[in-house]
Amino acid sequence: MYMRDRIVAICALCTFACAALAEGEPGLGREMSAAEVATMDFVIMADGEGLPPGSGSAATGATVYQQHCVVCHGEEGKNGLHDSLAGGRDTIRGPMPNKTVGSYWPYATTLFDYIRRAMPYQNPGNLSNDELYALTAYVLYLNGIVGESDTIDAGSLPLAEMPNRDNFVWAIER
Repeated sequence: MYMRDRIVAICALCTFACAALAEGEPGLGREMSAAEVATMDFVIMADGEGLPPGSGSAATGATVYQQHCVVCHGEEGKNGLHDSLAGGRDTIRGPMPNKTVGSYWPYATTLFDYIRRAMPYQNPGNLSNDELYALTAYVLYLNGIVGESDTIDAGSLPLAEMPNRDNFVWAIER
């Protein structure tokens, strides 16, 4: 009897949903403005194509990290409530891989792109280009990829040599 009641409820819900859609648009959401679309309408390629102007160093990024990231990712990118960003080098082939930026990610530009689109978690898209470059530099610094005083920008970020870069096999070669 319980299963029959669930099936009836699901059928009723589907009937109401179909009737609503048949009347036209569901009336959800709103059209995005051109300015809102511009904040998300970009592509950053592995070779750096699409990176915006700006620059930043790990030293500056440490401050940005303390303001926006430490709560979730912990001091120095480890032992936070969410994913670790640093450490894990040489664990990928072991029985307990620790997939961090320094142990797994193939391109530094992917890190910049991800931070730009999705971080900080509570307010994504809120950081300036200079803050994004500085934060990217800091995470790379935590992983021993760039020096603390190294400045990264659209020209230098794609040149960062990620430790696991050569361990990815791409299905399609360009």
